[in-house]
Amino acid sequence: MTVPLRSARLEVEDALAANELFQRNGWSDGLPIVPPTESRVADCLTSANIAPDEILGVESVRRLAVSAEKVAINAVMAGCLPAYFPVVAAAVQAMCEAPFLLHGATSSTGGSAPFMVVNGPIRRELGMNATHNVLGNGNRANATIGRALRLVLVNVLGCVPGGLDRSTLGHPGKFSFCIAEDEEDSPWTPLAEERGVPAGASAVTVMACAPPRQVMNEWTTNPEDILETFAADMRANMLAYSVWPGNYALVIPKQLRDPIAAAGWQKRDVRDYVWRAARVQRSEWRGVGKAMLAARGEEKQEFAALATPDDLLVVAAGGPAGGFGAVVPPWFGSKSRAVTRAIGLCVTC
Repeated sequence: MTVPLRSARLEVEDALAANELFQRNGWSDGLPIVPPTESRVADCLTSANIAPDEILGVESVRRLAVSAEKVAINAVMAGCLPAYFPVVAAAVQAMCEAPFLLHGATSSTGGSAPFMVVNGPIRRELGMNATHNVLGNGNRANATIGRALRLVLVNVLGCVPGGLDRSTLGHPGKFSFCIAEDEEDSPWTPLAEERGVPAGASAVTVMACAPPRQVMNEWTTNPEDILETFAADMRANMLAYSVWPGNYALVIPKQLRDPIAAAGWQKRDVRDYVWRAARVQRSEWRGVGKAMLAARGEEKQEFAALATPDDLLVVAAGGPAGGFGAVVPPWFGSKSRAVTRAIGLCVTC
């Protein structure tokens, strides 16, 4: 099928020349790109059955429309295979929904990145990684799908460091931050299903996040003790970074997940415990060099990391060995909310 494209054509000698051109023009994230030829872009669009001129979303502050063609171009640049494009398209749609606060999340000095969790059959179809080194390198689908979002932000929305992107530090997740949930080796309900997507459907959840924080507890099998380690890190994040409540994500690998599940705990029990445990008092700011904040109100005033238990995203993922887990904090409390979007399916139609 021939897909008519509207983007400008650029003639170059070879792939190396294309890369040098893109680097000179600031159209990359600093890494080499795959030249987005017309046929490669068309293959992506055909894979998702999306017309080039379909608008996947609008960045509401500057009223910038994000077309499927432009997203496909950046997906090719990121190294995505055509089969990956439905995930990229759904993630872009999710980021453009109002609760995500796309403009704020991409222009803040806080330097957030979109954290993506993929659920459903498409994980297996694409060979996505949900286990060993899940937050790191080594899987083509994870790496390039996440990278495609960054390139869309740079090239379609102008989120260039020092320009619209005002990050003081940023973090490595701004290259790529995409994982799959380990549904096969977990007794828990998948994240997307918990958030309203029908069982058996594929979906992506996108959350604007600060850098992930690794925790470790290999000295207990008690669910409360394991989760207290996660809650302690959330409390530390509240004191050292941002006290405001919002979506946190916990990535819980098998060695920590199994004893929690063996005790009969489901994800809702995890959320309930952490909601109660992840709280600090104003007076605690004194211990982290923020005495002026402690003095601005009642020192016993309590702040919770989560406004409700449902604000916590619990994700089963990571390698089978090692008592490690991760806390993924929100970028700016509840100003930006996690959004879940079905892939190739309208759940409200």
